Amino acid sequence: MSIHKPAITLLISCPDGPGIVAAVSNFIFEHKGNILESDQHSTHKGEYVFFMRTSFDEEGFALSREELLARFQPIAEQFHMQWSVHYTRQQKRVGILVSKLDHCLTDLLWRWKSGELPMDIPFIISNHPDLEPLADMYGVPYYLFPVRRETRGADQQRMLEFMEGKVDFLILARYMQILEPSVVAQYPHRIINIHHSFLPAFIGANPYQRAFERGVKLIGATAHYVTDNLDEGPIIAQDVIHCNHRDTTEDLVRKGRDVERRVLAEAVRLHTENRVLVHENKSIVF
Repeated sequence: MSIHKPAITLLISCPDGPGIVAAVSNFIFEHKGNILESDQHSTHKGEYVFFMRTSFDEEGFALSREELLARFQPIAEQFHMQWSVHYTRQQKRVGILVSKLDHCLTDLLWRWKSGELPMDIPFIISNHPDLEPLADMYGVPYYLFPVRRETRGADQQRMLEFMEGKVDFLILARYMQILEPSVVAQYPHRIINIHHSFLPAFIGANPYQRAFERGVKLIGATAHYVTDNLDEGPIIAQDVIHCNHRDTTEDLVRKGRDVERRVLAEAVRLHTENRVLVHENKSIVF
C-alpha cells in the first residue's frame, strides 16, 4: 500500500526482545500520531534481530523533526536501535547513470513524469552522448563523463566530485561500468543496479548469451544494491519470464528487457518509499 497523505516513517533494526513494538507505538500515540502502516520481522538464525517499519500521519503529530529525533533517542538507546526517520514530503534526490541502452531510462522517466515514482532527478550522467535527446525530452540535465579503462579511477573520481551534495541515491539504469570502491563507499546501500539475469545465476557480462547456451527455461532480472563484489549486493526485487528452445539470444534480450524495466522500477519505488532494510547481505522488504 502506498501512502498518499504526508507521512513520517520510522525504520528500525535492533536486537530482538519484548516491548519494542509497544514502546514505538506508545511514543507515536503520546505525541498525537496516527499509525497508517506498521510491519515487523525477526530473524530466526543465530542472534535474533528485529526489524520494524512504521508510518504515521504527519498531520496532527505534535513534534517537529528535531523534537522527534531528540525525544525518540532514549527509546533507541534502550533497545540498541539503528534507526532513521523519513518524511514523504521530502522527496529523495536521485542521479541516474546510463550508457547507450535506453529501455530502463525511458521507463523510469515515464513513471517519474506520471507521478508513479515520487523523486527528484537533478541530473542524468552517461559515459556516452547517445541518450541526451531522451533526457532533453523530459527536461532533465544530462552530463557526459567519459570513462576509459586505463583512467577509470580518475574519471569516476571527477564524477563523484560532481555528484557531491546533489543526490541521496543513485540508479544504474544499464550503466555498463563497474563502479570504483570510492563511489560505492560514498553511497552505501544507496546505489540500485539492474542486472539482466536472475541472480545468482549468470553474474557478470553477457548473461543472455550464457542463458541461451545453457538452454534455460526461465530468464529474469535482479535489482540490487551495489557493493564492491560484482552483482552480489543485497537483492531488492526480482522477476522472471518463460522462454523455450525456439528462442534465440535476440529473443531472450527482447523478453528480458521487459523484465528489467519492471524490476528496476519496483526496486526504485521500494527504496523511495523507505521499505527496504539491509541485514548482512540480505534485504528485508516491507
